[in-house]
Parts: sequence; C-alpha cells; structure tokens
Amino acid sequence: MSALDLARWQFGITTVYHFLFVPLTIGLSMLVAVMQTAWVRTGREHYLRMTKFWGKLFLINFAMGVATGIVQEFQFGMNWSDYSRFVGDIFGAPLAIEGLLAFFLESTFLGLWIFGWDRLPKRVHLATIWLASIGTMLSAYFILAANSWMQHPVGSVVNNAAGRAELKDFGAVLTNSTLLVTFPHTIFASFATAAAFLVGISAWQLWRRRGSDGQHAVFRPSMRLGLVTLLIASLGVVVSGDVQARVMTEQQPMKMAAAEALYDTVAPASFSLFTIGTLDGSREVFSVRVPRVLSFMATGSFDGEVAGINDVQRAEEQAYGPGDYRPNVPVAYWTFRIMVGLGFLLGLLSLVGLWLFRGGRTPRKRWFYGCALAGLAAPYVAHSVAWIFTEMGRQPWAVYGVLRTADGVSPSVSAGSVLTSLIVFTLLYGVLAVVDGVLMVRYVRAGADPAPKPVEPDSEERQSLPPVFAY
Repeated sequence: MSALDLARWQFGITTVYHFLFVPLTIGLSMLVAVMQTAWVRTGREHYLRMTKFWGKLFLINFAMGVATGIVQEFQFGMNWSDYSRFVGDIFGAPLAIEGLLAFFLESTFLGLWIFGWDRLPKRVHLATIWLASIGTMLSAYFILAANSWMQHPVGSVVNNAAGRAELKDFGAVLTNSTLLVTFPHTIFASFATAAAFLVGISAWQLWRRRGSDGQHAVFRPSMRLGLVTLLIASLGVVVSGDVQARVMTEQQPMKMAAAEALYDTVAPASFSLFTIGTLDGSREVFSVRVPRVLSFMATGSFDGEVAGINDVQRAEEQAYGPGDYRPNVPVAYWTFRIMVGLGFLLGLLSLVGLWLFRGGRTPRKRWFYGCALAGLAAPYVAHSVAWIFTEMGRQPWAVYGVLRTADGVSPSVSAGSVLTSLIVFTLLYGVLAVVDGVLMVRYVRAGADPAPKPVEPDSEERQSLPPVFAY
C-alpha cells in the first residue's frame, strides 16, 4: 500500500474511533443537566441518584474522548502536511476557537461540577453542568464549521502563487449552508445516542434487578427520559437529514448519485431499496426501487430530476480536467442505507417502549429489554457509517473542487513510517477500548448509589426532642 492509502486508513480509523465518544458526551451532558435540574427543583432523592449514576458514565466517556481527540490534531502535521499548508489559513481558525473557547469552557465548568458537590450552592453547581453542556455543543459547532468548509468551501480564495487557500470572510465560514444543516443533524443524532444509552442500560438494570425497589426508583425514570428523548431526537434526525440531503444534492451531486447507485440522470427518480452493481461500480445489474421517493429526498419534489453518476462524471471532467471523480459506490450506497435504517429502527424502539411503559407500567417483556440492550450499539454503528459516507463520498477531494486528497498527503513521510504509526495507534486505541469497556461495565453493574437511610436519633437526642401528641 502507498503512503496515501495508509494515511487515509489511519485518519479514518482514528476519526471513527474518536467519534464514538463525541455524540455521547454532547447528549449525555445535557441529559445529566436535566436530571440535576429536576433534583434542584423538586428535592426528590431519586433525581440526585440518577444524576450521580449517569454523571459517572459521562465523565468516563468524556475523558476517553479527550484522550483520543488529541491525536487528530497531530495527524494534520504528520501525515497531511501539504493539506495543512493549503488549508491552514481557514481550517485553523475554527479549530483554534474550539480549543481556546469551547473546550476550555466545557473542561473548566466540568471541573467545577466534579469538585463542587457540597462546596458550591446548589443552583451555582447546577449552572456549571449546564455551561459544560453548552461548551460541548460549541465545540461541535466549530469543528463542524471546519469540516463543512471541506465539503463546501466558502469565504476563501485560492492563491495559486502561494499554493494555498486564503480566508476572506470568516463570517461566511461560520454561516456555511452546509454547516447550518449539518450541526442540527449532528446534535439530534447525539441526543439519540445518549437516549439509546439510557434506554439500553436502564433496560438491563430493570430486568436484572427486578426485585430491587431502590434501583427501580432510579432506572424507571431514566428509561422514560431516554424513550422520550429518543423519540424526539429520532424525529429531529429524520427532518434535519432530509434537509441535509437536498443541500448535499445541490453541492455534491456525485455523493447523492453514489448513495443511490444511480448511474443515469432520471426524472422522476426512484429510491433504491436494494441494488447490485458490477464489481468496479460502473453500472447497475439489479435493483428493487420505490418510485419517485428519491426525487422528493433530493429535490423536495416527487417529479424532480436527479443527476446520475455517469453524467456527473462527465460534468466534473469538464470542470476539473480528466480523472475519475466517482467515489467507492458500494461503500457510499450501503453506508447510507445502514445509517438511515438504524435511525428508523431507533425511532420504532422509542414508540414501542413508550407504549409498554405508559401509565406507570413496568413491563415484563424480555424481548423488549433484549431489543433495548441491542439498541445500545445502533447509534454507534450509525455514526460510524455516517462519517464514512460523508468523507468517502467526497472522494477524490480533500476540499471539494479545490484540493484532491492525493495532493494533501505529506511528501516526505514514507509508507513504512505511516504503517508503523498506524499499527501503534490501532493497538493503543484497542487498549483504550478495553479500559473504557471495563470501567463502564464496572460502574453499570454497581448500579446507582443506594438511597440514604433515615438516621435514628440516639438516646441523648431523644431526650432533647420536644414532646408531641400521638394517637
């Protein structure tokens, strides 16, 4: 394998691994803040126990996300130096703001939240977790601003003499149309991840501890909160994803054509439920399709025209010169379907769960608890394939229409060096995965802290109590 292929593999592995922790951090921080708010407002003990139980899992996940995210920054200089030189003027600005503003905001107030129990006033302590949660979303916004510029470069010009892109309008970068649809889609998906996390673990606890009333008081409300959040988030993912698909069709028609394995331009366009193509991805062999649905997804009209792979290829050859501008069609096609399919399954799980838990019920349906536990993995798979689709569907571009991926790799780094670092990072991340899994399982198995028992007054205290009348 070439240094380019190895560098792409390394960046793909580390990015997908890092993003396993990001959505849960964003979503769970907000849900923990909601739990603590309920405790401060009502004073009910089970809300405090919920806050501390889910807060522990949130902190483990946050720490792992920070540890794996640091590597991302170094890879730009190590394996992608030509890319870094070309985009540094634009790409560096939102990442710097993310580090100096958003990350320090969330880490500072998260520290206050960790060490502020019994030291800060209740409402001040509550404010720290809300500010930390806001910080996680700001981090996501600035990072997505950088990625959205790669998908749809705006607010910049290419200085051919200097061989790099130069920033002209930072406001345009922060209000990129791609960013404005990607950010809400990512946030809704993050809440769906956190909600599925609550539902899965609560299901396991409720089934395992069927006779434990103390744990039931914590995990049944957690289940309800998770199911409601999952339903709302799933609807948000569908709506925002629909808008995002139309923007993607306008800006990157090849990506949408590859996602549907649509080789020839057609109007109206049918949605492929199942397609088999040739091994080289050059044409369709067999497919099962739903009429007109793709036209609506891509254009908002059931009669809309959707460009096919072959026509987009010819158009891009005219615009950018000779070359193969097709991504890996099977990868784009199946990752898109897995992402969409899992999103609908999570929405269905929330509807079934809300029906079973209606009116104070706690069902004894083993199949539901099994599905809820299996649903823990669904958002992680969906996030992973979504990032693979987003990045591989843009190929052969690192910055769409401006810089090819092959032109961004470090020219002085050998394939052997990249292979060595790839093996080291993969093994290291494997160890971190084991550590994270052991910590998560340990705290989940321990369950929530027991409810405090009422303290009986000793004999001296009894004598000092005022007399009362009793019947």
